[in-house]
Amino acid sequence: MTAPDALDPARSALVLVDLMDRIVALPLEPRKGTEVLSTAEELAKAFRSAGAPVVLVRVERPGVTEQPPGSGLVPGLAHEGDLQVVKRTVGAFQGTDLDGLLSARGVRTVVLGGIATNLGVESTARAAGDLGYDLVFVEDAMSALTAAEHEASVRLDFPRLGTVVSASQVRFATG
Repeated sequence: MTAPDALDPARSALVLVDLMDRIVALPLEPRKGTEVLSTAEELAKAFRSAGAPVVLVRVERPGVTEQPPGSGLVPGLAHEGDLQVVKRTVGAFQGTDLDGLLSARGVRTVVLGGIATNLGVESTARAAGDLGYDLVFVEDAMSALTAAEHEASVRLDFPRLGTVVSASQVRFATG
């Protein structure tokens, strides 16, 4: 992992995918959902402090009258001013207003974390890349159902789409 350039808070957003009780509670690898959540919360705090948008994405199953228990965001994750997006597909762009929300705020760099690395995060990243966003992947702010799935995304796919970093490498330009 290489350190990214310092992020411009006026042009960057943190997008956290599917940090919902029922997903955080799954048996995940290489780290537990609670570890991903803790790292994601620290990232969100840093983005808010820098004045950069935090986008919280959650999935709803289409065509059902009631969502399964634990389908809301983890309690306490959302703060006033955060943007929330409800998706009904694997990725967060298809059929949502995510691109419009980001574009309206002048965002050009999307910093990603969430669960699962190779599903919701990767699908969101691919669409973001197709839309022209620069991508930063925070490896320790994500996990998958197996370590092999996580590693395939982080080691093979994400470096082709953007920059892979750890949370400790995320920093903002001052000026």
